[in-house]
Amino acid sequence: MTKTIAVLGGTGLLGWPVALRLNEDGFQVRIMTRDRQKAEKMFDGSFEIAAGDPANFRSLEEALKGCQGVHISLPSEVERTAAKLAAKAAAKNGLERISYISGRTVAEENRWFPMINRKFQAEQAIRESGVPYTIFCPTMFMELLPMFVVKGRASVMGKQPHPFHWVAAEDFARMVSAAFKLEEAASQRQFVLGPEAIPMREALSRYCAAFHPEIKKVATMPFWLVKLVAAVTGDQGLKGAGELMSYFEKVGEQSSNPATADGLLGTPATTLDIWLQKQKGEER
Repeated sequence: MTKTIAVLGGTGLLGWPVALRLNEDGFQVRIMTRDRQKAEKMFDGSFEIAAGDPANFRSLEEALKGCQGVHISLPSEVERTAAKLAAKAAAKNGLERISYISGRTVAEENRWFPMINRKFQAEQAIRESGVPYTIFCPTMFMELLPMFVVKGRASVMGKQPHPFHWVAAEDFARMVSAAFKLEEAASQRQFVLGPEAIPMREALSRYCAAFHPEIKKVATMPFWLVKLVAAVTGDQGLKGAGELMSYFEKVGEQSSNPATADGLLGTPATTLDIWLQKQKGEER
């Protein structure tokens, strides 16, 4: 029997590649979205589209009917609520697996940062649901690099001295799909690290060399300036990005052992240069 996996956040930057890979690997994929028109433009007829609000229990319960699994990949402001409700709905509907994208630094000692605390609580709810789960704890994604180029200017917020093992969403999606096939991946946290440790400034410089050769230098935007601009313009996205990068400057990537995830789900092999080449190919 073909298993049906619901993807919460399937139209998002990291949910979309997971949905595509699940579909490619033979799963029936149901996209739960608040924007049906957007989803229908992004996915062909082989995908099911379930319109609904992941922060509403009845809506979630309806979307999960007939599913064997659910993958949660939602924005920070709704993921804690949605994860708690999805865990409850998954237990009620007898789902076989929940997968969730958390973060490498999600731990008790880092709960002072609001986003980490939300993810920590989401993990708790999933673990306590009684449904077998796979919680993924990746570091930085290569797909985030374009966000640091705005109006012809590439900027790093703060000094960002710590290197990150950048992960390609394509590799991550493959690992998520593999986890839904393997009983051994049940009830585990999996650390996901890319093959190279690269400081943010270097990664952004290499991205600009490939896509924005007119940008000769990556600027530094001090956190005080980020706060000032965000306050003056009312840009909540900039405010949140500044707070997040300030957090990463403090804690870095932190050490972890990806051996379990690599051995079970396959080692992420896409280097930054390979990713850049693929992106340029798709651009053409």
